[in-house]
Amino acid sequence: MGVDNLILLENLEWFDESGRELLHRLPEQGSGEIKFGAQLTVRESQAAVMYYKGRACDAFGPGRHTLKTGNIPILTKILSAPWGMISPLRAEVYFVNLKVFTDLKWGTRDPVAFRDAELGLVRLRAHGVFNIRVVQPVLFINTLAGTMGKYSTEQIEEYLKRVIVSRLNDFLGEKLNTLFDLPGSFDELATGLGKRLAKDFSRFGLALDGLYITSITPPQEVQEAIDDRSRLSVIQDMDKFVRMKAAMAMEKAATAGGEAGAGLGLGMGMMMPGMFGNLQTGGGKSGSEEKKNTVQCRECENAIPADARFCPYCGHQQVVMKQCVNCGKNLSPGARFCPRCGHPADEKPTITVCPHCHADNLPGATFCNQCGRKIG
Repeated sequence: MGVDNLILLENLEWFDESGRELLHRLPEQGSGEIKFGAQLTVRESQAAVMYYKGRACDAFGPGRHTLKTGNIPILTKILSAPWGMISPLRAEVYFVNLKVFTDLKWGTRDPVAFRDAELGLVRLRAHGVFNIRVVQPVLFINTLAGTMGKYSTEQIEEYLKRVIVSRLNDFLGEKLNTLFDLPGSFDELATGLGKRLAKDFSRFGLALDGLYITSITPPQEVQEAIDDRSRLSVIQDMDKFVRMKAAMAMEKAATAGGEAGAGLGLGMGMMMPGMFGNLQTGGGKSGSEEKKNTVQCRECENAIPADARFCPYCGHQQVVMKQCVNCGKNLSPGARFCPRCGHPADEKPTITVCPHCHADNLPGATFCNQCGRKIG
């Protein structure tokens, strides 16, 4: 490059061999005496920003550019004698890589708490990948890279991961109702989360070029509970399923052999009459028969046995002896007033007469059931 030499002009260019550098500064040792007429070559995937006298003075796109500074070959060295032959007209060029940096990984370091509508409070782990690119080189240098000579994705990846996880916690709480809604929702969640993160990235001159969720998983014990629930949903008749399992256990015990197998087979054989008695005699009741033997309590609307005299949930009397003429509440023998509305037990309800058509209406009616006009 010929930086800080006496006569030769500089030819500045940069190649990213690692593929992970966001920014690279020339000269690498710090600022230099870039001379008037130095050549700058910028590639299509790059942008260059020249800092002169401590300030960003110009930005360059793809192509070859001629730099203009106050450093004149030979003359500048002579005039720099008071400063130890080092010119105070310092200059440096920052190359910014504008390509898309892919396959940056993010994930929850610790499980995050999530209130599931069906499972209750569970802890989730989430993982994925995201892509970034620099869209505002000067803002990126001034706010994030500063005066660093190199800045790679490894230096910013950890910070961006924490930002993504922080936004994910709030986003899941707002948008996700239960874990059972997750299948088929990853793309929708990733798109919504990416929009929420756009402002966080733009503060540093970066753009989130893509965010993908690869997994959102609960702890192992929650996964086992979900598996058990799915198995139960497949079983139509639990009684037949239990009997089948018992028969399979007996068959296995019978083929096991030895004293242990004989003892287990003998024990299961003694349990057989009780387990299959209802099946053979037809004494067992199906779920539909049990539903037929229940009624709904008129007070609390819970299902109770059909022959119950009182509701086991609210204590409401099921055998109707006398009802309130005003609200229909069951009255105990000898009651003089209704415990619900306070109406006298033996008094007939007051009939509301429509002032327009003089038709009789129920007590407290607002509109007439004959002419439809408002009463009162």
